[in-house]
Amino acid sequence: MAKLNDVLARVTDRVREKSRKTREAYLKQMRAAASEGPHRSHVSCGNLAHAAAACGADEKRALAKGGGPNIAIVTAYNDMLSAHQPLGAYPDIIKETLGGVGATAQIAGGVPAMCDGVTQGQPGMDLSLFSRDVIAMAAAVSLSHNVFDGAMMLGVCDKIVPGLFIGAARFGHLPILFLPAGPMTSGISNDEKARVRQLYAEGKVGRDELLKAESESYHSPGTCTFYGTANSNQMMMEMMGLHIPGSAFVNPGTPLREAMVKETARRTAATTALGEDYIPFCDIIDERAIINAVIGLHATGGSTNHTIHLIAMARAAGIVIDWDDFSELSGVTPLLSRIYPNGSADVNHFHAAGGLGFIIRELIEAGLAHEDVMTAMGEGLSHYASEPHLEGGKLSWRAAPAQSGDEEVLRPVSDPVSKTGGLAVLDGDMGRAVIKVSAVKPERRVVEAPAIVFHSQQDLMDRFKAGELNRDFVAVVPFQGPKAVGMPELHRLTPPLGVLQDKGFKVALVTDGRMSGASGKVPAAIHVTPEALDGGAIGKIRDGDVILLDAEAGRLEVKTGGGKLAEREMTAPELAAERWGAGRELFAGMRGLVSGAEQGAMTFQLAEQVDADD
Repeated sequence: MAKLNDVLARVTDRVREKSRKTREAYLKQMRAAASEGPHRSHVSCGNLAHAAAACGADEKRALAKGGGPNIAIVTAYNDMLSAHQPLGAYPDIIKETLGGVGATAQIAGGVPAMCDGVTQGQPGMDLSLFSRDVIAMAAAVSLSHNVFDGAMMLGVCDKIVPGLFIGAARFGHLPILFLPAGPMTSGISNDEKARVRQLYAEGKVGRDELLKAESESYHSPGTCTFYGTANSNQMMMEMMGLHIPGSAFVNPGTPLREAMVKETARRTAATTALGEDYIPFCDIIDERAIINAVIGLHATGGSTNHTIHLIAMARAAGIVIDWDDFSELSGVTPLLSRIYPNGSADVNHFHAAGGLGFIIRELIEAGLAHEDVMTAMGEGLSHYASEPHLEGGKLSWRAAPAQSGDEEVLRPVSDPVSKTGGLAVLDGDMGRAVIKVSAVKPERRVVEAPAIVFHSQQDLMDRFKAGELNRDFVAVVPFQGPKAVGMPELHRLTPPLGVLQDKGFKVALVTDGRMSGASGKVPAAIHVTPEALDGGAIGKIRDGDVILLDAEAGRLEVKTGGGKLAEREMTAPELAAERWGAGRELFAGMRGLVSGAEQGAMTFQLAEQVDADD
């Protein structure tokens, strides 16, 4: 095994030191909870009777006896989301499997699961980011009954897995495994989908053609196949050792997927404090595991959303990271994959070429991942440098392929797609921002052009359709941050800006909102912090200010016309209309409490963080 990369070691040590007080406080809480023993033994007979009232006779006896583990199932199932529809069948499979090993399982609770693909450009998108914290609290409520010895988190998509993770971290004395549904099978090519979207943006095809292409792309149960936030979630769960190996990208409705559901259940039961192989969540998720997740994001060109979510997830376990850590690690992590939007292939092609097992082995052998971590399978990330398969109908693992099956999709460290990672951090007098560069051609990573300030996505769309934007410009869309309107994704802006870029104009986007996890070919400085409503300079930009977005040098600056931004008056738009309807009025408290993007856009502060700050 190669020596650990010096930068990786240094960043890990820095994170460990930044996190010392909060991590110690978190672990103290978890050890105290674990020392009490199985919580089911402490509840009264009346409490236990309520918990078991709906169970069958065998399950009631097992729960009363307390000899075998009782596993909580927290599920994000609904049958509107393709990614979550397969989860509906899992609880029965889990319960039957655990019954065979002397364990029980109960659906402890459900959490909401909204789809950003459905809500893009709609009022409901303003709830998306905050849904993560709602999910975290719902997961905590689900586990609060204290009659469980372990838990399984069933979820896949954008805010769902981060929310489940945050909730799980608060019960970190339990073994907690994550279980996805896997991606849908491949539909039409991503190139064809992007082509039709762009033709629609240009007015060259109608809604019928667009809907046909979209339906042929998103066509069956399973996760969307592009490499956005949902699939980046699954990559991180593998990099952090919270799956059984290879769970991320096995299609739903297959014998292999069913075998993995059963094995996840068995492994959860096998690692409770009632047995000899106790592996709690808090022992798996430490500073090294979080750093491994960051490395995985860079190596695969993962979602920009995780420059927010992973920070919040880490803080739930007492670990403090920031964008400087992301940036420094990006400088030494090679980009090893080309998955749409960083290429034409989807995650099924990536998986077939060698997938995460190949990536993890390459990173370990290059000293670019912490191998000496605890995982759900025991010590060592090398457990995940493998791929699952059925051998005589039984689940087994073999070493990941020694060579990529398709170097257009998956590359070794010795010959990467790029020598540095897919995410970069920008800094300057406009604030701090992140940019996904893996899908942006090198010649388009530096844009210097006059600003055009837009009040909303629709404002830009209207002016594009009116033919007013055929020029070089930087689109500035302020007052989209978490305090202002909940930090929606501005994914609708990609097609029109892509059209203008293809016409030869130099264009870029700067916003304190988010883009989709599938941020595309147009350079986009997103998550600008401080946000406009928090006094950020992005709210003071005026039409004509010349802005430099330099992803190579990591700069975001006002070059001319800006003057002293601090002295400018800020005229906030009227936001009242953006704060009601579709339930948005219920989230006023969250908008008031939320932290900045680089602090994870969290709406709650954890007790050990308060204690550590005092």
